[in-house]
Amino acid sequence: MNSEQAAGLHNLSEGDDYPARKLILFLVQFRKFILELGIAFFSLTFFFYWYAPDILLFLQTDLDQKLAFFGVMEPVLALVKIASVLAILVLAPWILWRIAQVLVVTFRLTRTFAAIFVLSALLLFYAGASFCFFITLPFGINFLLGYQSEVVKPVISVGKFVSFTGLFLLGFGLIFEIPLLMTILCRLGICHYSMFSRIRRYAVLVIAILAAVLTPTPDVVNMALMGIPLYLLYEMGIIIARLNTRD
Repeated sequence: MNSEQAAGLHNLSEGDDYPARKLILFLVQFRKFILELGIAFFSLTFFFYWYAPDILLFLQTDLDQKLAFFGVMEPVLALVKIASVLAILVLAPWILWRIAQVLVVTFRLTRTFAAIFVLSALLLFYAGASFCFFITLPFGINFLLGYQSEVVKPVISVGKFVSFTGLFLLGFGLIFEIPLLMTILCRLGICHYSMFSRIRRYAVLVIAILAAVLTPTPDVVNMALMGIPLYLLYEMGIIIARLNTRD
């Protein structure tokens, strides 16, 4: 960013809080963030590609799966997917810190709030990914493979196995950010914590749908393993948003 752009941003931040000014400031900061993210993501993906075979072997052993491939490029693409997921998991602290910086500049939030935002988001993200890896995935895979018999034996594609595992790890990590998202929305004045209390019944319905979609199996046990934590996170979000809202 050159001196003229920096001066422009300074003038925007010092001016009146019109929505247009905030939007322009946000877009400028967001463009820079996307460029940095792209460079960091592709660099780390290239780096982790060389360790991806060891990670794949670990997943096979830990989840007790025998994998096959049905295309010439499928093993290579599977390794690229593993490297990409690893890159996102490693970049999560930096991504969250850059998002916090954008929020501070755009909405004039305090740096203390930004630090709390980053720490809370990291804790929730990695807690969601860990919950998925250690609890949901093993239960779900065992349930799905329980349909095999002497006649029907499973042959699992390495590409689909990696996509399945990576999608759920990242998905659970993002879903666990619900309390933080609710707090941010209330802190920015976009909504009020009382609104979340009023729509609780609809939130329960949405949580049930998310649990049915995100869990690898449709049985009640696995849906409960996802749905109950999500509901507790929603209630936690209401409490935290209430404590951080200035009435």
